[in-house]
Amino acid sequence: MSLFKDKTLMITGGTGSFGNTVLKHFLTSDIGQIRIFSRDEKKQDDMRHDLQAKHPDHAAKVKFYVGDVRDPRSVADAMHGVDYIFHAAALKQVPSCEFFPMQAVKTNVEGTDNVLHAAMDAGVRRVVCLSTDKAAYPINAMGISKALMEHVITANARVAAERSGTVICCTRYGNVMCSRGSVIPLFIDQIKAGSPITITNPAMTRFLMNLDEAVDLVRFAFEHANPGDLFIQKADASTIGDLAKGVQKLFGDTGTNIIGTRHGEKLYETLMTREERLRSEDMGRYFRVSADNRDLNYDKFFVKGQVQTEADEAYTSHNTTLLDVEGVVKKILTTDYVREQLHNA
Repeated sequence: MSLFKDKTLMITGGTGSFGNTVLKHFLTSDIGQIRIFSRDEKKQDDMRHDLQAKHPDHAAKVKFYVGDVRDPRSVADAMHGVDYIFHAAALKQVPSCEFFPMQAVKTNVEGTDNVLHAAMDAGVRRVVCLSTDKAAYPINAMGISKALMEHVITANARVAAERSGTVICCTRYGNVMCSRGSVIPLFIDQIKAGSPITITNPAMTRFLMNLDEAVDLVRFAFEHANPGDLFIQKADASTIGDLAKGVQKLFGDTGTNIIGTRHGEKLYETLMTREERLRSEDMGRYFRVSADNRDLNYDKFFVKGQVQTEADEAYTSHNTTLLDVEGVVKKILTTDYVREQLHNA
């Protein structure tokens, strides 16, 4: 018997890559119902027909709700009877958020606040929110909106623990391979078209994580969280140059074209800051960063401070295990997308 037996799980942004992978993990389990909440009815219809075709015996477990996290009423209407929430709805593409920062704020910050307040009102037991490495030392609008989202999560977690007993926590992970808008599908499409791969900066490093690992991280957080906790998976990384070579090793070498850094891109990813590392707990595959639960007593800031405020170094894609080209090939072969593309080719 699992913790999800006969329970209702709601996934915001549920038609995205993460939601589809959650279905793969949970659909045939003993879960009672999965609610897909999103604003794109076309994607919902495609998902519904795909489930009916591939999983006719379990498709009835999945219910679809059209709504937007920006609209508090639509969120509240979908929340009745929900036990658990995976909050994945977000604007995630760095250049888009750079040009339309207020749209990122409305979805990533205000939308998250709407979800968490509706969860408290509905008596939801647990909420796991999905964040990104770009929230650590943010330099772009997407990362800044996600960083503020994390603070909204921590603030609501304090209130929820007292008000409704809802446990709210957060996960943070780096580049998820083959998720929507990520670089590996772009590389594969360029190779198929006979075009050179476009690389912004071959020396950039990125964490490499597949969608199954993202779901495992969320499940671990769900099972082990205290209010306001942040969970981070330890992950391997590679340079963008080696990632491109790994893809070309599998799909063919059409050359490369270095185009320069895009709006708001970092040289490397940070999953845990120096400040967070001080209050982190090593749990094997994961780090737990406990919430800063000091109260709002300003006297303490003047009379009693903290001697040490940061660790020696952050946890980044520059100082984790760096994969070589062979390691990259093995890693990207763990994704369904790459295996399917190779099979079709």
